[in-house]
Amino acid sequence: MLDYYKVLGIKRNASAAEVKSAYRRLARQRHPDVNGGSEQAQREFSLIAMAYRTLSDPQERAYYDNQLTRLASGFTRTGSVLQSNNPHARRMRQVAAQARFDRIVDNMIEAERRETFALQQAVFTIVSLFLSTFFVAMFKPRLWDSMGLPWRALMVTLFLLGLWQLCTRLRACFEHYTYQPKPIYDSIMRGEEKPDKPFTRFAASSFLVIGYMISLAAGLFVGSHMYSLILAEVPFLFAATVRPELIFYPPIAVLIVDTLHTIATKID
Repeated sequence: MLDYYKVLGIKRNASAAEVKSAYRRLARQRHPDVNGGSEQAQREFSLIAMAYRTLSDPQERAYYDNQLTRLASGFTRTGSVLQSNNPHARRMRQVAAQARFDRIVDNMIEAERRETFALQQAVFTIVSLFLSTFFVAMFKPRLWDSMGLPWRALMVTLFLLGLWQLCTRLRACFEHYTYQPKPIYDSIMRGEEKPDKPFTRFAASSFLVIGYMISLAAGLFVGSHMYSLILAEVPFLFAATVRPELIFYPPIAVLIVDTLHTIATKID
């Protein structure tokens, strides 16, 4: 019987947090994607995932600890497939263990891929919003002035789609990465529980607002210096003043970047 505690490098009395920390540390080192996808890395990661799956579940861990204690005390069962040395029994145990390993690894890898995709969506959305705001404020393009009615209608449509996409992505980011702190009274009376999300709602909101304002201010500052030096040479493309239609461009940029990222991820 494998000692899952030795697999994770922890003690028998390790807490749930220590089990999780040991798994994350070993997963970063032994993950197949990090080790070129070799079969050896796959087997090692399967064993680590199996150990974590067993020890992270209180009921499975209790049963597993009971089995370790029974084996340590010299108790064995005869006639059982789990203990028999019959070749067919050993083959059955190997097939069952391999199938369980494969299922656990597939679930782990799929969960990590979903987490990576969610993080990429959050980063791409926020970065594209800040960068597009900066460049729009800097250049102040005059595309709207040169457009006819159909093209203006298309731009408004893209703006509405981009705004909806931006709100949807930001809402998903807030649900996935932020939490609302408990009132001080509840924290004192019920004890402080460590949140499983990295940021508070207030911190994330402040970051978005401040980042947007900095991008806008930086774009206006750089643009004011660039216009007199370069952009004034092409006044039909770039303007010196801020106009209402400039608000259309950042959401459209977010829509384009998010669509390209989604397509690239599906192709990959």
